[in-house]
Amino acid sequence: MIAEVIVDIAAGETDRIFDYLCDDDTVAGTRVRAPFGGKTVPGFVMRVKTTTNVPANKLKKVLPCPDELPALTPECLALAEKLTARYRVPKALTLRLFLPAEMRTGKVRELTKNYASLLVPVAEMQLSKTAKNQRGAAEYLQQNGKTDCAYLNNAFPGGVAALEKKGYVAITKEQILRDPYKDVSQEHVTRVLTADQQRAVEIIGSDERTVQLLHGVTGSGKTEIYLSLIAKCLKEGKSSIFLVPEISLTPQMLAQLRARFGKQAAILHSGLSAGERFDEWWRLRTGEAKIAIGARSAIFSPLENLGVIIIDEEHDSSYSSETAPRYNTFDVALLRAKKNGCKLVLGSATPSTDTYKRAKDGEFSLIRLEKRINKRPLPEIVIADMRREVRRGNNTAFSGALKEEIEKCLTEGNQAILFLNRRGYSQTVICKECGYVAKCEACDVSLTYHREENCLKCHYCGMKYNPLSACPECGGVRLTYAGTGTQRIAAELQKLYPAARILRMDNDTTSGKEGHYKILKAFGEKKADILVGTQMIAKGHDFPSVTLVGILDADMSLHFSDYRSGERTFQLLTQVAGRSGRAEEKGKVVLQTFDPENDVLRFAVRYDYEGFYENEISLRAAMAFPPFSKIVRVLVTGEDDKKTIEALREVYVALEKLYTDNPEKFLFFNKMRAPIKRIQNKHRYQVLMRLSDTSVLPEIYNACAEARTRDVLVSVEENPTNLS
Repeated sequence: MIAEVIVDIAAGETDRIFDYLCDDDTVAGTRVRAPFGGKTVPGFVMRVKTTTNVPANKLKKVLPCPDELPALTPECLALAEKLTARYRVPKALTLRLFLPAEMRTGKVRELTKNYASLLVPVAEMQLSKTAKNQRGAAEYLQQNGKTDCAYLNNAFPGGVAALEKKGYVAITKEQILRDPYKDVSQEHVTRVLTADQQRAVEIIGSDERTVQLLHGVTGSGKTEIYLSLIAKCLKEGKSSIFLVPEISLTPQMLAQLRARFGKQAAILHSGLSAGERFDEWWRLRTGEAKIAIGARSAIFSPLENLGVIIIDEEHDSSYSSETAPRYNTFDVALLRAKKNGCKLVLGSATPSTDTYKRAKDGEFSLIRLEKRINKRPLPEIVIADMRREVRRGNNTAFSGALKEEIEKCLTEGNQAILFLNRRGYSQTVICKECGYVAKCEACDVSLTYHREENCLKCHYCGMKYNPLSACPECGGVRLTYAGTGTQRIAAELQKLYPAARILRMDNDTTSGKEGHYKILKAFGEKKADILVGTQMIAKGHDFPSVTLVGILDADMSLHFSDYRSGERTFQLLTQVAGRSGRAEEKGKVVLQTFDPENDVLRFAVRYDYEGFYENEISLRAAMAFPPFSKIVRVLVTGEDDKKTIEALREVYVALEKLYTDNPEKFLFFNKMRAPIKRIQNKHRYQVLMRLSDTSVLPEIYNACAEARTRDVLVSVEENPTNLS
């Protein structure tokens, strides 16, 4: 038999099918080890055939990897082909999306243990009086049953091997599953669906459209609807994918899924150890687990016969990949939903403008949940005008209103969440004498001071620098630490409220797979009074004792040079406000701003998504911004500035011809340096386009694929989430 193989090398010159001899039982999707260029490399069998045009003396044989099942299902292979064609990247890159990275490189496999079982009663054994270890091991097995050989070998050296040799003991090898989040609570609470929830489940089941948008206010019970849909799928023998935007949300959601569905739920995300990720993936591949839960990458789960795909907080920017292939999770989910004939359910209190427009236009089904599950009102949002605070001489990060509410919250024994979407202690170090700003040597960005580590850190490449004692430019010692991050907020809170127990949740405090979980668990168990955090605390969390949310800098994302800055601000404010007052006690939100008259903030204070949407969509239509056009950015990056500019010139010439030949399909076209000129020592240039007609997209991808070299990366981003 002949196998058509893609070798696992993501380079243009190797991005083609290679024919190899293979065993007769080899099937498409099998992982193999292929002789290639004088060495053996991993590969994937795409198809198997009986004939080839390659001369027999040139054919080499592949060796199959020891997998019980083909690693890639037929659906995975077909999806990989579509993604390769769509994003014009090497096939190896798209195939890698479907497997744990360490599995591809052979660095992880099943964890197995040897167990000993007694075959003959001790009384019937013929053992010499001096065989004390044999007798000890035999008596232990008779008393305790099947036992780990490692334990027996330690307690009775040589005893088990001798008993096996005599036929008294059988040794078997068994796989041990590495279970992430073993201590996740699995207490199941039976809940009866409300009339609104039941109506939503029925609509999703009966509506013929593939995509269903569940637009429900925070606390309206969307999760229970998801669980009901998954339960229905399991009854029908089907599987489910449940996506959440943040790794920090997965343990909380996993607890609910395990409580209801036991071990049928498997978790997939980058925070797991290599072994845990492999075992969870393998449980999904074998069908032992039928529910995949995780962040963006879980959309590539090896599940078959899908019954529903759920994308919670569908508006979140984390659903767009920023590495090749630069896919959008919704697009991949839609392909899988159509392939399986299942529903794709999108959930959000603040849907993206594009999604909501498609729902209002009738392309998607629109289901509204307008009340909280407990019929409690949404928390009151009070605006604190920071301009007045400054005029009163208050130069701290806390308004008088917020300090008053924190005091009240703590006195009543409740909890508070303070949100600031900026980590570290101070944003920039500035010399007051010459204006020097401390910047990263590898990136064109300022460094952030981290007090706990006493270092300056780059948030783009992770490089650390010693703190400055004098300005390196002028030698001056009048250095100021400008801007406020979560570290400083937590420190200042501790000074204001010495008795308060304070937790901080940001990228600096959540390292390790259980970093998020431990902080959220401690806060949920009321081991802290105040939680200070970045946007990872804004989404999906349900803490009944939280009655106060403080938003410290509501303007932060409002004035970015991005057409979506208003939308992102509205979404973030609504989401973080929704963490308050989710149980019996009324919630309150203090929103601090220097721009209280801003339209976006006025809509957010009233929770008026409809009003915000109508205002936003009219602005987008007037300016011909998405969804009335498509923004495309071609990003050219390389360590050698000269080679990077040459690649930029090559791709620009090709794109300029496309623009000249099709001017009616372009609303904007220009080349320029990227706003951040250098990241990780790589120079960055871009070509920006705004398209009124997307039929030219394939030609844009083709031009960029041809301009790529070993030294320069040329990537295409559609409606990029980050234009920096």
